[in-house]
Amino acid sequence: MKIAILSRDGSLYSCKRLREAAEARGHEIDIIDPLSCYMNINPAAPSVHYRGRQLDKYQAVIPRIGSAITFYGTAVLRQFEMLGSFPLNESVAITRARDKLRSMQILAREGIDLPITGFANAPDDTSDLIALVGGAPLVVKLVEGTQGIGVVLAETRQAAESVIDAFRGLNAHILVQEYIREAEGRDIRCLVVGKRVVAAIERQAKPGDFRSNLHRGGTATNVKITPEEKEIAVKAALTLGLDVAGVDILRAHRGPLVMEVNASPGLEGIETTTGLDIAGMMIDYIEQRAKPGFRLKSGG
Repeated sequence: MKIAILSRDGSLYSCKRLREAAEARGHEIDIIDPLSCYMNINPAAPSVHYRGRQLDKYQAVIPRIGSAITFYGTAVLRQFEMLGSFPLNESVAITRARDKLRSMQILAREGIDLPITGFANAPDDTSDLIALVGGAPLVVKLVEGTQGIGVVLAETRQAAESVIDAFRGLNAHILVQEYIREAEGRDIRCLVVGKRVVAAIERQAKPGDFRSNLHRGGTATNVKITPEEKEIAVKAALTLGLDVAGVDILRAHRGPLVMEVNASPGLEGIETTTGLDIAGMMIDYIEQRAKPGFRLKSGG
C-alpha cells in the first residue's frame, strides 16, 4: 500500500513512528509538507502537485496537521479525498474538532457531559458570563489555543474579569469554563482508534500549574479507566467523526467530563508511558479500512 503522511516536520516522534510501523508492514510511505502542495481543482482531472511534480495517487493519507495550518492543511487533505485516498481522519472531522466551540456544541447536543462552558463577545456580558459557569475560580481559554497555550485559571472574580476583558481587548474568541477542583490538575488522555480505546494515561500538572499537558511540563502514568470512561471517549470521537482521537477526560464528582477532543494526538507520551505500539495500531486500522471503492462518510 502507498501511504502519505501530511506533516511539516518528518523528524517528529509521531511521524517517525508511523513511518516505522508502516514500513515494518511492507508499505511504501512518503512524508509530505502540506504547505508545499498546490492543487488543480478540475472536475475532469483533479490533482495534487508537490515541489514541481504531480503526485501519484495514495491509497491512504495520514494527516498530522498542526493547528496553525488547519485551513490550508485540510484543503490539501480534501484534495486527496477527492482523488480517492482513505484519510485517517477526514478533513471535515478535523475542522470540526479544531473549532473548540463548535465541537463542544456538537458533543453537548449528543448528551456528552462537559464542564459548564460559556461563550460571549460583548464586554458588558462579563459579570453574567462568570455567574453562568458558577463563579470563580474558573478557566478562560482561547478558542484557537492548543497544548495548554492560551489557558488561564482565574482564582477570583476580579481576576476573572481582568483576564476576560484583556482577551476581549485583543479581539480574541474565548471560552469561560467551570473549574473542576476535584480533578487536582489531573486528566485522563484516552487514545481512540476506530471504535475502541487502545490506550489511556493519567496526566498530572507540574507543581504550581493546573494544566496537565505534557508539553507544559506535566507527567504521565499508566491508568485503568472505567467502562463509563471508555464509553464516553469512544462516543466523543465518533460524534465528531474522527477515526483517531485523543479524548481528554476530567474525573469530576458528577462523573467523567470530556474536556477536549484532539484530532491529531501526539504519540510520544502515550507510547512511552504505556509501552504500546499505537502507531502500529493506526496502520492496522488503515489496512482494514483503505479498500478499493472507498467513499467519504460525511462529505465536504
